[in-house]
Amino acid sequence: MLPSGYPILKRFWYCIAPSATISDKPFPFTLLGEAIVLWRDSEGRVRAVKDRCLHRTAKLSLGTIENGNIVCPYHGWTFSGTGQCVRVPQDVIEKPNPFGVPAYHCAERYNHVWVALEDPIHDIPEIAEFSDAGYRQVIEFREVWSANPQRIVENSFDPAHIAFVHKNSFGTSDPSIDPFTLTETEDGFIFENDIRVLNPEHMKDALAIEEDETRRHSYNRFYLPFSRVGRIVYPTGLENILCTFLTPIDDTRTQFIQWVMRNDTEAEVSAEKVIAFDRLITNEDKDILESTDFNVPLDNSEGVELHMVADRPGMLMRKMLRRLAQAG
Repeated sequence: MLPSGYPILKRFWYCIAPSATISDKPFPFTLLGEAIVLWRDSEGRVRAVKDRCLHRTAKLSLGTIENGNIVCPYHGWTFSGTGQCVRVPQDVIEKPNPFGVPAYHCAERYNHVWVALEDPIHDIPEIAEFSDAGYRQVIEFREVWSANPQRIVENSFDPAHIAFVHKNSFGTSDPSIDPFTLTETEDGFIFENDIRVLNPEHMKDALAIEEDETRRHSYNRFYLPFSRVGRIVYPTGLENILCTFLTPIDDTRTQFIQWVMRNDTEAEVSAEKVIAFDRLITNEDKDILESTDFNVPLDNSEGVELHMVADRPGMLMRKMLRRLAQAG
């Protein structure tokens, strides 16, 4: 599975950037191989259109924003947030109907901007804690990984890698797999388990737990096609909810966006310590995942990869994507 080979992927919401990143300046991005440009119009709404002028294909993102519209830097053709061409300073020989560039679905949620290239099948994943005063948001990462988004999201639900990939952080030396449950939902599934983890000295501050070892209960929610909202509950009552959204740039690059929701305060554990904790763990994953093959076989019959019990979540993801592609 390479993202470019699955047009159905255009019908999902993807997290693009923190809301504060999008202003009245053009913001270029590549989503599923499509060059797009985002900006805020005169009313402050985020807009997204194809980053190609219909005149001579210049990048609109090199232009400017005037009166809430985007102006091509080449000849001044101007486009509204709906993609309609609203001004041509010169004479036009041909004027097709509609006269403009493709525009895309935009939304703001959880202090981030989201885009869908076509009518979305499902809504943006629900994170109820975002509206709960008992939780805070810590925005962590927005970076590009050289890996398939399927590989990255599968890793988030893979209990077998912890003892090996995370042996220098929270993984124990025991490679056995604790029991887990897998419950399919309309737009993904729920993975639930309870595991023993280490709490080394250099990571204790982030959890506010003094013991060298602890347990954590994981209620990990997968949302099609490449999103994870994973609630981790510790014996102290601390809840650390990992919100990871993978946005395919093209067949070899994925934007990794993550923030966490926590039911503690900045005074108890600083955002800096939370980010440092997850930075260490995320780097361990990144090093391995960037070594994997970009192509992911969705059909077991291809015989390209072998599987084990711990791969059941990933195999269910592949099955769901295969069903979508066949129905799409």
